[in-house]
Amino acid sequence: MYIRGRYLALALIASIGISSGVTALVTSNNGTSALPGSSTATPEFTKLMDTYNTLQKSYYQEAKSDTLLNGAIEGMIKSLEDPYSTYMAPQEAQQFHENIESSFEGIGAEIREEEGKIVVVSPIKGSPAEKAGIKPNDRIRSVDGKSLDGMTASEAVLHIRGKKGSKAELVIERPGQQGELNISLVRDTIPLETVYSEMLPEQMGKIQITKVSETTYTEFSKALTDLKAQGMKGLIIDVRQNPGGLLDKTVQMVDMLLPEGKMILQVEYRDGSKDTYKSDAKKEDLPIVVLIDEGTASAAEILAGALKESGDVPLIGTKSFGKGTVQTTKSFDDGSDIKYTIAKWLTPDGNWVHKNGIEPDYKVELPAYASLTAIDPEKEMRQEQFSNEVKSAQTMLDALGFKPGRLDGYYDAKTTEAVKAFQTANKLEATGTIKGTTAIKMMEQLQEKLKKNDLQLEMAERVLRKMIP
Repeated sequence: MYIRGRYLALALIASIGISSGVTALVTSNNGTSALPGSSTATPEFTKLMDTYNTLQKSYYQEAKSDTLLNGAIEGMIKSLEDPYSTYMAPQEAQQFHENIESSFEGIGAEIREEEGKIVVVSPIKGSPAEKAGIKPNDRIRSVDGKSLDGMTASEAVLHIRGKKGSKAELVIERPGQQGELNISLVRDTIPLETVYSEMLPEQMGKIQITKVSETTYTEFSKALTDLKAQGMKGLIIDVRQNPGGLLDKTVQMVDMLLPEGKMILQVEYRDGSKDTYKSDAKKEDLPIVVLIDEGTASAAEILAGALKESGDVPLIGTKSFGKGTVQTTKSFDDGSDIKYTIAKWLTPDGNWVHKNGIEPDYKVELPAYASLTAIDPEKEMRQEQFSNEVKSAQTMLDALGFKPGRLDGYYDAKTTEAVKAFQTANKLEATGTIKGTTAIKMMEQLQEKLKKNDLQLEMAERVLRKMIP
């Protein structure tokens, strides 16, 4: 999170499409730059200065000043053992700000580093990552053959990002599933649009917020106005798979939905002092429910927590991610930044959600097939093969009503017959193998089935229906 005026802008989770690193000088309290060994350095930096001078003079190869200083800064940040504190070289800092303010090219997923592994927080709606079936808590072990183990999230982003149209070959480790998944996808432009709205039956409006960027409040306000003009009687806010974003925009949205004077959140610093954010706008007179899941993080959790505790708004879905710290950034003249944690944020009632998440009032799980990864249309699956990809395909067939007989990843004769039945039903050549159009059709129909069987949304509609006068 970084400070902008009276608001704090959330930069809570590194994004694929963002990268981090820094080339910077050690800065003294008065804002002047002090190189190691200079007369302005404070006594506690003697060891650092001695190391710097020794390496410059005696290392067997030339030790560049920038490299040594960058390494020292990186070491300081890493010693905090905080996955949300990082450094950003000029290119990485530029990408970071682009993700907050504009579109970028990549696979479209928010990530973080956890114990040396790169972990997905949430795929972005409509992105290649979401279409490929990447899920929250997936571990990205490698990309294009390059291991990401041991990298910071910012370092990993440099390898995961790429030009639109370029292919990314990912190796994924999914908790609770044996073996690794090989996922192939094509990078694309990740869209700016963050708010999607529609009118559901019985004049119930639905607004989905996919992340919180510079344009989100404006988009949300317009969506709310449009739905009200259509006679909306109640509102479902969907922040599932929302990895967070800017706090000032979140505060503005929540401000529209809570009575004046109600607490939105508290920000607590290490000395115990707190900043409080309260609603000062007129509340929309609407019954509201909120959808959350394990991909709901940071700013999205602020919205959910504020509405739950200050507005008695029921939450529906599964427990949220649990990101409760605040970051700030410091920029340097060369375009680099450091991002580091300065505080923790608390819900209106003073609860710290960090690593705990927010529990829904109505716990509703999605069907098991909702967590399946995509299958690669370019790779052929046929009889006698055994893999996790085959297991995913078998589960898809089973969910679509074409019984493969087994779901363990072994492609036997019965799986072949199930594939032929699916192909025949969809007027495709009945080869009994899965590739190309067959794979694409399977995934499209599964997505459509999931959309029609969104148990969490169904519960939200039932709950909201009872709240509408």
